[in-house]
Amino acid sequence: MANDLEKTPVAVLGLGAMGQALATAFLKAGHPTTIWNRSPGKDDELIARGAVRATGAAEAVRAAELVVICVVDHHAATAVLDSVAEDLPGRVLVNLTSDTPERARKTGAWAQEHGIDYLDGSIMVPVDLVGRPPALIFYSGPRTAYDRHETALKALGGKPAHLGEDQGLAAVYDLALLDYFYGSISGLLHAYALAGADGVRAADLAPYLDTITAFMPSLAAEAAQHVDAGSHPGEAANLGMMASGVGHILEWAEHRGLDVSTLRPIKEVYDRTVALGHAAESWTSTIEVVRGNADSARGDRAGQTL
Repeated sequence: MANDLEKTPVAVLGLGAMGQALATAFLKAGHPTTIWNRSPGKDDELIARGAVRATGAAEAVRAAELVVICVVDHHAATAVLDSVAEDLPGRVLVNLTSDTPERARKTGAWAQEHGIDYLDGSIMVPVDLVGRPPALIFYSGPRTAYDRHETALKALGGKPAHLGEDQGLAAVYDLALLDYFYGSISGLLHAYALAGADGVRAADLAPYLDTITAFMPSLAAEAAQHVDAGSHPGEAANLGMMASGVGHILEWAEHRGLDVSTLRPIKEVYDRTVALGHAAESWTSTIEVVRGNADSARGDRAGQTL
């Protein structure tokens, strides 16, 4: 539990499942916590834990030094924040409502116009991990605002990360990591469907997935180096070979009547990159097509051959 000097009064606006988890984490860390939700009936357990129920959002804000909002979407957050704009200056506002970088920066500009210290944030773990050591939460915005309440924010998770002054950065990291996540779980289910089409149960395939998942961390780190350097050595596994492998998967999935709407675009990107002359390079060279740089890449390759 935090000592008396670290017990920052906080307010949590929004008591959905995530908002309740945030308030619970603050309470467990010993921070006086005032809570508010647009609709009643979600705060009884928190009140029993020691939270204070505010009759309105403005009352909750005035009771706190650190104000955390976590609601369903940007539009809901904007409506709440507009209603308490006059009460927020002098406090630090942390918006943990997931959205796009553009909307995060727009809210940051709104906060600056109103003289509000604003941090945008993204929670990268499910509800049950909030407040625990593995919980990763991204923050972006003024470093001084983050440093002012770093101790209180650490109550929400053991892996807080301040990414920089640009208030859109937390959303950038959030969407990029979710892009990876959703693509991965879609591929997982497609693999189960592909095996299942030949009578193999998902539970029988699952133990062997570790063969791939075990080397993914090192593969991701190596790929990041190649992407940042713009160099794609393909000695170990070249793109031409991998495009052929994807083709085999696609052929068999279509033969078994599976939906290939998530698989076909992968083959198309590989084929387009091969057509640009990258067959002998690594699969990371496909990033130029993904970035929409196919035409410039084609020009670069042509220039190299002159």
